[in-house]
Amino acid sequence: MSETTPKPARPLSLAEAAVPILALIVLVGLSYFLFGDAGAKGPNQVALVIAALVATLIGRRAGHSLDALGEAASTSIGTGVGAILILFAVGALIGTWAMSGTLMAMVYYGLQLLNPNFFYATAVVICAIVSLSIGSSWTVVGTIGVGLVGIAINMELSPAITAGAVISGAYFGDKSSPLSDTANLAAAVAGADLYQHLRETLWTSVPTLAAAVALFWFLGEPGDADVSAKTRAIKEAFGVSPVHFLPFLVVFALAWLKVPPFKTIMIGALAGALLGVVMAPERVIAFAAAPHLPAPLALLKGAWQALASGYVSTTGYAAIDQLASRGGMDSMLSTVWLIIVALGFGGVVEKAGAVERLAAPLLAVVKSTGALVTTLIGSTVATNVVTADQYIAIVLPGRMFKGAFGQRGLAPVVLSRALGDSATVTSALIPWNSCGAFMAAALGVATLSYAPFTFFNLLNPLISILFGFAGIRMLKQQPEMSVSS
Repeated sequence: MSETTPKPARPLSLAEAAVPILALIVLVGLSYFLFGDAGAKGPNQVALVIAALVATLIGRRAGHSLDALGEAASTSIGTGVGAILILFAVGALIGTWAMSGTLMAMVYYGLQLLNPNFFYATAVVICAIVSLSIGSSWTVVGTIGVGLVGIAINMELSPAITAGAVISGAYFGDKSSPLSDTANLAAAVAGADLYQHLRETLWTSVPTLAAAVALFWFLGEPGDADVSAKTRAIKEAFGVSPVHFLPFLVVFALAWLKVPPFKTIMIGALAGALLGVVMAPERVIAFAAAPHLPAPLALLKGAWQALASGYVSTTGYAAIDQLASRGGMDSMLSTVWLIIVALGFGGVVEKAGAVERLAAPLLAVVKSTGALVTTLIGSTVATNVVTADQYIAIVLPGRMFKGAFGQRGLAPVVLSRALGDSATVTSALIPWNSCGAFMAAALGVATLSYAPFTFFNLLNPLISILFGFAGIRMLKQQPEMSVSS
């Protein structure tokens, strides 16, 4: 008896490809209408699960087996394990840094050094410099960013604008540093030399950063904030000193040495716990709330609890207690939930071929280089929305458009630059994308609240499109030189 081979799945029709995307848009929109920012705590996750079921039905109708679709979802979720581990590490870091006084030291010295007139602009520049040095937007946001938001709250400035400034600066470095994983991935997908890619990236990144700094400078609030009472209270409650910056220096050094982000941040969290035990044992013992335990075990319990569930401050100063009570791995659970279901949805949609089908008609009508760049950027943004993963948003459109860029004689670096100008920066603007979910969880500001102020992330794709239509830096392929023997 001959075995029957399964029929290959057919391509989706345009209408079929649009159904799961429309289902996602409608359900998430309804979630935000009914629940507001609280939608990220569960309703959005339910919306993504239902949209994934719709995508599964469409894929099954096209001939894909349920096993294949399920495997695609599992594989996609597997790609997010690294991000999930980093999230847990950041939660642990925030908890121990709050307990040890590192977080409050950043707030204390920031209040003394930073002026509300140019606080937002300064925040952008600080985050851009550090991110360029270490190549990780997540590390910058989860450390310096948390402190800057705390400073803004104590200065009675906008946390949403501050979060936008932090993310703007962090993503400048993320797409422009040779240490960045997204920069390396964009160059690899396009087949471009990494350092040529970085040089070309600066052509669009530097003007965008300058525009962002100018806008944040304009948003600065005039006047001198009297923060003497707050700094006095912080000094009294936490006894801050430059020594409290040791955990941050550990994180910076490890990142500079290219230690993977999870290890870097987790070691930083443990350094914060150790600093708390050494510098403020009485605070750690009080937090443990275990008078029956000997001091060494109480210290261990307090540090362990800060890593797992975060720190709860009881200084008696309401503003300080609100800022210092945060963190813990369990604070990231709803964000992890969101990432898992979003990646599962993205895996099913990618397997069914919905993204390629929706992009195909656009590629067919492209008539100019500017239109090609615009179509690529639109596709990367859509892929970020649909698959909830910036790496997929770099790889999938990069593969789809590589041939079209080559047919126009454009150098690979033009494609890699456009991928960085769109896929990397827009990932932080989508609430259910792993990047958007992380930024909101780490900074304590909802994605849709900070998104209007992420000027770098919003302007960078537009400047890239402008370069495309104006023909600026649209480099052509160089003919290969023949080598004579």
